[in-house]
Parts: sequence; structure tokens; C-alpha cells
Amino acid sequence: MLSKAQIKYIQSLQHKKNRQKSSQYIAEGDKIVQELIMAGMPVKAVYATAEWIAGHGEVLKKLAASAVYTVEEQALKQMSALTTPNKAMALLDMPAPNPQLPGKGSLVLALEAIQDPGNMGTIIRIADWFGIREIVCSPDCVDVYNPKTIQATMGSIARVRISEADMQSFLESTELPSYAATLHGQDITGFSRLTEGIILIGNEGRGLSEAVTAAATHQITIPRLGGAESLNAAVATGIICGRLLI
Repeated sequence: MLSKAQIKYIQSLQHKKNRQKSSQYIAEGDKIVQELIMAGMPVKAVYATAEWIAGHGEVLKKLAASAVYTVEEQALKQMSALTTPNKAMALLDMPAPNPQLPGKGSLVLALEAIQDPGNMGTIIRIADWFGIREIVCSPDCVDVYNPKTIQATMGSIARVRISEADMQSFLESTELPSYAATLHGQDITGFSRLTEGIILIGNEGRGLSEAVTAAATHQITIPRLGGAESLNAAVATGIICGRLLI
């Protein structure tokens, strides 16, 4: 049985300042917990119902027995950041920041001021789908370890390295070609398949800043056939990756 202090600690990780202070975060959900364990991520503890633990013995063999806690659904509800709690959650250490940004030969998604946790998580999942292993976020992006972001990645957080950098400085220091998603760029259907480069996606409401757009080597756009003013950031990311990377 978990102590009140343990429950309180897990609850505290719903807040960014506490995640940063402890360098730990939580992941919720059957599929996500399984994927993170199987990927060898630094899982410090699993909190789950007796039923879930009984059904996932093979996966849990990868962890020390002392790292697996049987908890009641009510306790999971208390600890959960979600409206509908899952039957399992994991506590993980954050990876140490990697100061080396991606270089020549890399395919990179670069995100400026993405604010919605669901969008961020979906973009990470899209990157994983298209084999992009590097994401660079501007400092004003939503925290990638936000519980809702982790939930939306559906486990892809285990396979994508995420760095933080000032976007303009990054673009000015790299030799990689960069492709800024704008409403008035070159039609993406006119580009050949990318083997290296940086795809730039901006804020949900404002898009990319003028400075970052100006620093990019190319401006690109998805051809519009209807009357919608814009696309959701994650949807736009999926369309651009589908056209430029396949």
C-alpha cells in the first residue's frame, strides 16, 4: 500500500516546476507503460492494479520486484492527471539534457512555441512514425514531460530524442537545410524527398516568428483546396512529413 507521502509526490509531478526539481515524470496507460519498460527507459516504479500486474508478468520481469506497487483504483485516481485514470502508471527519470544538437545527415523536426500538450505529444508520435529521431523545441514550447503530452505520444517518447534550443540561433549555426511551414511558401508537392534537413513548425495560432522564418533556407506550404484558414499544427506536421519524407 502506498503511503500518503508517496501519493502526494506523484501528484506533485503534475506540475512542471516539481518535474524539473526532481528530474522525474509520470506516464499513464496500459500501452505506454508497457512500451516504456520494453524500450529500456529508466522506469523507477510502476503503480498498477492487481489485475493489471497479473496480466503483465512478462513485461514486469524487466523491473525489480520492489519497483512494482499494487494499488487500488482509488489511489490511481488520486495520482492521475487524467479525467479518466488508467489501470497503470509509471514513474521515470528524465534523460539528461544532451547539449549536442543534431548535425549533418540528420532529419529534424524543430518546434517553435507549441503550446498544446496534445499537439506536442501527437507531433512526437508523428516523428516516430516517419523515422525522425530528433526534435528540437524552443524554450517557450509546452513541457514535453507534461502528463497529457506523454499520454498523447502513445509510447513514442521512448524513441525520439528531444532537445531544447533557441530556434534562431540553432538555424544560424547549422549546415542543414531548413523548411519553414508557412501559409505563403513554396508548394510542398514541388520538393523532392528529403534525406536530411529541418522541418520547422510554429505556434498553433501565430505560426513561426518572422525571425525564425527569415533564418530558414526554404519556406514551404501545403496547397489549400478549400476555404479553411489554417491547419492544426500536428495535422500540418503529418501532411508535410508524409509528402517530404516518403
